Amino acid sequence: MSAALAGLGLNDHPRLLVGTETSDDAGVYLLTEDLALVNTVDFITPAVDDPYVFGQIAAANSLSDIWAMGGEPLTAMNLVMFPVKKLDLGVLREILRGAHDKVKEAGAVVVGGHSVEDEEPKFGLSVTGQVHPAKIWRNSTAQEGDALVLTKPLGSGVLLNATRGDQFSYARLLEEVIPALTTLNGPAKVLAQGFEIHGATDVTGFGILGHGLEMAAGTGLTLVFEHRRLPFFSGALEMYQKGVTTRSNKDNRKLLDHKLKLHKSLTEAQTELLFDPQTSGGLLFALPQAQAATLVTALKAAGLAWADQVGHFQPGPVGIEVI
Repeated sequence: MSAALAGLGLNDHPRLLVGTETSDDAGVYLLTEDLALVNTVDFITPAVDDPYVFGQIAAANSLSDIWAMGGEPLTAMNLVMFPVKKLDLGVLREILRGAHDKVKEAGAVVVGGHSVEDEEPKFGLSVTGQVHPAKIWRNSTAQEGDALVLTKPLGSGVLLNATRGDQFSYARLLEEVIPALTTLNGPAKVLAQGFEIHGATDVTGFGILGHGLEMAAGTGLTLVFEHRRLPFFSGALEMYQKGVTTRSNKDNRKLLDHKLKLHKSLTEAQTELLFDPQTSGGLLFALPQAQAATLVTALKAAGLAWADQVGHFQPGPVGIEVI
């Protein structure tokens, strides 16, 4: 996408505070000295067979970009691609109901949408939010010495694929994975606002390393992840050990070409898990080292048991190191 957009002059506007130049999670447009609009759009193919749960996950995934920018969602519009000749409209109704419930939980409102006929169902939201111009979080503004705090586990991509292939039980997916995917990132964002957040992003399709690289590129620093502290869903490593993977792993690995240094003790399966694409993943915060443990404690106390301090920024060439 970045190659296709090159040379179009999209970031040439005096009121555009955040455009496409640093691959941020959303665009930000200045309205007044105290108010800016945050705009994002996202849609996905079905993560699960249950249409209601799919709607919940898709909505949580779309809303997350607003919170990753430090904003609050206001309105959402449904983006529907649906095979009307193959599936009953009751399926679509359940998708929309699941999404509506999550948008309502987020304190926002669905104001409409658009639909097209497609061979495979796809669903997501276009979301508009608001933020104070002085309180925007970006993925490119972390500082040397900052710690990194992650709010959700990794490995959902391979577990969703494994479930489709009957290699991971749907019952386990419902019990161990879906609760995280349907958890909104809003409460984590609100808690983090009480800290000195220097930078933030959410971890989605490019995986922890891909989104980490975006942060490192913006800062001109090396991002160091501590492998032992990265939270993973139970069973995710086992799936990679069995040879299960995702379509995105190879592309995500290419993103890190010549910019990744891995500890020699990591196995191939452990390495593949680092490239795993996430759906409705957690927020990744960069903040002063002295505040990180307190933020983790606050997140855990709020019910985000998966939260942990997972790395830091240090001087060095732009890239990722996993120790």
